[in-house]
Amino acid sequence: MRPKERRDSGQSDLFRARLDQIVDLSHPLARLAATIDWRFLEERFGAVYTDKPGQPPLPTRLMAGLSILKHTHNLSDEELCARWIENPYFQLFCGEEFFRHKLPFDRSSLTRWRQRMGEEKLVALIQESLSAATRTGAAKPLDFAKVIVDTTVQPKAVAFPTDAKLMHRARELLVRLAKRHGVTLRQSYARVGKHALIAYQRYAHAKQFKRANRALRSLRTYLGRVFRDIVRKTSGDAALRVVFAEPLSLAFRVRHQRQNQRGQKVYSLHAPEVECIGKGKAHRPYEFGVKVSVATTLVRSKGGQFIAHVKALPGAPYDGHTLATVIPEIETQLGASLARIVADRGYRGHNAPPDHKLKVYISGQRRGVTEAIRRDLRRRSAVEPVIGHAKSEHRMGRNFLKGTRGDAANAVLAAAGYNFRRLLAWLAALWRVLIMALLADANGAPLTRIGA
Repeated sequence: MRPKERRDSGQSDLFRARLDQIVDLSHPLARLAATIDWRFLEERFGAVYTDKPGQPPLPTRLMAGLSILKHTHNLSDEELCARWIENPYFQLFCGEEFFRHKLPFDRSSLTRWRQRMGEEKLVALIQESLSAATRTGAAKPLDFAKVIVDTTVQPKAVAFPTDAKLMHRARELLVRLAKRHGVTLRQSYARVGKHALIAYQRYAHAKQFKRANRALRSLRTYLGRVFRDIVRKTSGDAALRVVFAEPLSLAFRVRHQRQNQRGQKVYSLHAPEVECIGKGKAHRPYEFGVKVSVATTLVRSKGGQFIAHVKALPGAPYDGHTLATVIPEIETQLGASLARIVADRGYRGHNAPPDHKLKVYISGQRRGVTEAIRRDLRRRSAVEPVIGHAKSEHRMGRNFLKGTRGDAANAVLAAAGYNFRRLLAWLAALWRVLIMALLADANGAPLTRIGA
């Protein structure tokens, strides 16, 4: 069943005041709510629903507004629920007419809505943020003709992986699952396994690697014994084999993987899709998560630098081999063709589409570079602070959403939150300019520039 969308009824209540009567409508959040085309979002997100009978889902404006607020203000789902119930501006932004003292949704509704929409539909939030930027004057359509493309790592919410901790954790999970399903094990190795893990950590810290490897072999032995014991005792029960299939597969991979092996390794048992990506940074040589492509405007608009496109790229592909996928998506999302793409040296040997081969310029390029292109190449590093803000302020720096679909959705929502934060700052600056103009006109004094 389709959601029952919210419309302003204009009705009043004798015992309650309307939100638009008790809040400051010049507040940036209230002005942003009036700027967003909610019907466009309702049309895009409503495509996932059917007309079958059943309980109607929550309104699109409520759920889309909650997602925007969450990533604009860097809030967890629990913090968002607590802020929403006490903040009238949050409620007005989500389409409420009267102040609510109880949540009209459950915290888990946010998770289910994100999973239902997926990356394909959530991209509409980025599109609407860019449309709102052009409508408010924060950006011009011509600003999106040139973009900077770069990649970064979106880290997953996992502990730093070591072989000892992974094998100890895999044994604990198998023992717990066996106890839950009534499988009696010969030995759980709970006490000696914990002591072996502590011994390994102490020996490794003291750089006594022979003793540390001896403790590591003990952990591997304990995991193997539990693994074989469960395989023997579930071999005759098809239902138990289905229950233990994935945990046993992960435990087998953890037990047999080695430091220098090629191919995908397991770095987290609750998030086996995590990849190890080497960035070459002195303070963080490796990051565990997924590679993400970020495209920003080359020219800084009046409202700041906006993110035009973002996409999670599982498999840690070479940067230059991502342009064949990224460039067509950028043009589809913007609804216009790109005139110039600027990238760093990691994109050498790229596979851009044939009609874009000559539009991609790499840092340090000399052949065919005019003075105008040279100025654009000097702007390449402007994408770095955008990525930094998206990570530190909009939840791209640590992804808590599950699976590869969660990686893709979190990257898109972080980009949308970044753009909407730029819009809030732009609307606040516009209001300050308007107030100063009115004051200058009242006093007969000339208008001074902000910050002068």
